[in-house]
Amino acid sequence: MQTRAAVLMEMGARPPYASTRPLRLETLELEPPGPGEVLIRVRAAGLCHSDLSVIEGARPRPMPMALGHEAAGEVVELGEGVTDLAPGDHVVCAFVPSCGHCAPCQEGRPALCEPGAEANGRGTLLSGARRLRLGGQPVHHHLGVSAFSDYAVVSRRSLVRIDPSLPFEHAALFGCAVMTGVGAIVNTARVPVGASVGIVGLGGVGLAALLGAVASSARHIAAIDVNPEKLAFARELGATHTYDARDPGVIDKVRADSAGGLEYVFETAGSVAAMKTAFMVTRRGGTTVTTGLPDPRHEWSVPQVLLAAEERTIRGSYVGSCIPSRDIPRFISLFQQGKLPVDRLVSDVIDLDHINEGFDRLAAGEAVRIVVRMSGA
Repeated sequence: MQTRAAVLMEMGARPPYASTRPLRLETLELEPPGPGEVLIRVRAAGLCHSDLSVIEGARPRPMPMALGHEAAGEVVELGEGVTDLAPGDHVVCAFVPSCGHCAPCQEGRPALCEPGAEANGRGTLLSGARRLRLGGQPVHHHLGVSAFSDYAVVSRRSLVRIDPSLPFEHAALFGCAVMTGVGAIVNTARVPVGASVGIVGLGGVGLAALLGAVASSARHIAAIDVNPEKLAFARELGATHTYDARDPGVIDKVRADSAGGLEYVFETAGSVAAMKTAFMVTRRGGTTVTTGLPDPRHEWSVPQVLLAAEERTIRGSYVGSCIPSRDIPRFISLFQQGKLPVDRLVSDVIDLDHINEGFDRLAAGEAVRIVVRMSGA
């Protein structure tokens, strides 16, 4: 069958993307699902900095690639051996497929699935297959999903069935921003009730983490960013304190307002500068968690003595340390109860024809989450 998709032919295009148009809308040949795979109709997909970093070349991937990884849709066709889904089921895509057999999967850490990571790096599905073609030549899959497309073939291991009453525009965010941000709070750091929390970087992941901190009943929530509008929005969502990251005295101010620093601080911007700030506003004995994915060439140094002398903890969090089949339904239930207002993170809904313009807005920090509604959705 054919599908209309946004394809990145080469990395490193310069903005404005509305002019350079790095994402080309192409009609691709989509092979039917193989064993253990599922054909879905994509109904909504979010624009994420992980997509933008591939466009910029900061996260190198094989080209050409059909982008998009944060998505929701409905099942159309099942490949051989898939018996626990049915056509018409609503699903959210998880951008790390978990094999269920490697050491991390057996330890309950599917975000670190080794075959899943290898497949994502190669631009294939978990099976090693590429189901997309352009002019007879293979097109790589982005993180096993390739969601900026009317249809996608994905591994069953990349899908979580969800409540069909949930609007697709909201459901899509649970596949990345919510899993990563809320998961970092409740899974990676296990923030206890009454803790003090800091969030450095107020994009989709950072604001989702803020929602997670509110839902976890943190007593003190400090939000740090360069964008005044996002700081004001963070206040609306429950931040008790906000700070301009450009202020040369920001670290001293945060530490003064929190009696020496914050217990749990989350870096969600994917930059060395943000990580330095996050570490410096963490209190003695505190935990600094990074969810960001900076350019792999970027490095960060820390005075080693502080790790022992102040009993500091630095932790990485990928996909919010989530088990998607467990956590996505839990987070959706919290949303439906009004305890996790994820819908407020949607800045705009656009169509696929305006995707390059959407990434201009994301790169400029003008939006939290822009969602692409697919044709006929």
